[in-house]
Amino acid sequence: MPKKTLTDIDLHHKRVLVRVDFNVPLEEKDGKMVVTDLTRIQETLPTLRALLAQQAKIILCSHLGRPKGKPCPKQTLAPVVPVLSELLGLPVQFSSQTVGDEAKAKALALQPGEVLLLENTRFEAGEEANDPALSRALAELAEVFVNDAFGSAHRAHSSTAGVADHLPAVCGLLMQKELAYLHDELEAPQRPFVVILGGAKVSDKIGVIQRLLEKADTVIIGGGMAYTFRKLVEGITLGKSLYKPEWEPIAQAALDKARERGVKLLIPVDAMITDAFDFDAKKLGNTRYTAVGEGIPEGWEGVDIGPESVKLFSAAIAEARTVIWNGPMGVFEIPTAAKGTFDIAEAVAANGSAKTIIGGGDSVKAVKKAKLGDKMTFISTGGGASLELLEGKELPGVACLQEK
Repeated sequence: MPKKTLTDIDLHHKRVLVRVDFNVPLEEKDGKMVVTDLTRIQETLPTLRALLAQQAKIILCSHLGRPKGKPCPKQTLAPVVPVLSELLGLPVQFSSQTVGDEAKAKALALQPGEVLLLENTRFEAGEEANDPALSRALAELAEVFVNDAFGSAHRAHSSTAGVADHLPAVCGLLMQKELAYLHDELEAPQRPFVVILGGAKVSDKIGVIQRLLEKADTVIIGGGMAYTFRKLVEGITLGKSLYKPEWEPIAQAALDKARERGVKLLIPVDAMITDAFDFDAKKLGNTRYTAVGEGIPEGWEGVDIGPESVKLFSAAIAEARTVIWNGPMGVFEIPTAAKGTFDIAEAVAANGSAKTIIGGGDSVKAVKKAKLGDKMTFISTGGGASLELLEGKELPGVACLQEK
């Protein structure tokens, strides 16, 4: 059922609590913490401008990092204030409390068109426990709740779900867009519909694989989880590549389901392999590409797809009318092992007639690193939330919102 958005209710002069995702990277420069990537703040601007157009009194809340329920000076949201103020072109007030006397006084004193940012919600011990007392205290600051933090919608916390027990709750424009692309679009995709799944472990993606096999015409498997599929299909040796025997039944179930439903399931046919792998130092030892169908020798491991796999996958992507991509093709964080992922990003970007959806997490980092973000139809802001929505799970931060 579609959810109400902030355009469905009157917010004129109302105090509106907006849950945003300001979980931004901070770095210490000249003795003070500064924001190093503005993306998540910029993503909230359409919602904030829509509220300002209604002369709402805006109270923003967000988590930042994992401070474990107590204040931590390096994880304060204070550095966001000058950035947000500059982006909005107006002063932004700050409360050094999330809830309490200062937060309440500042929230109640807001004039129409003014903005207040509350301190990190995870400085409160009750936030991650979805404590009803904290939810009530947050609700007392406002008259309406708008959830625009898709990246946290899979968590039932006080500021993402609990507060909706006490206030009329609707979704913001970013949340609305995320749900449109990652849910509504996939209910009736334009075909051919191609799904690209990567990442390390088959066990992490089993729900997504099973659900998307019901909807896709082609499923492409890359990344570390592809080695389990290759062992089952080709019987090749895997050397030290990512693999556990308990992943085999999961991969076999996916292969069986693809066969039953007539879905093309494409797996790599070659790989880049290395004899030494230091993730922290971002270094590989000797590397080479295997031939098509060649096993991976003892002492070596696969770290990327090879050129023949890129050709195979790119041909399927070129024919697609809807593409969704979640998970890299290899260890793209190491420059030597990034080529396969970047080549697939290029193939997705090159299909100008397809709706191209990048489903959160590492795929987003890869697309941005390849400087192809502006060539994609939609890039999700959620990692875990994207995966759970793609699996068909109900997200607590969405379930709590009013239905249209």
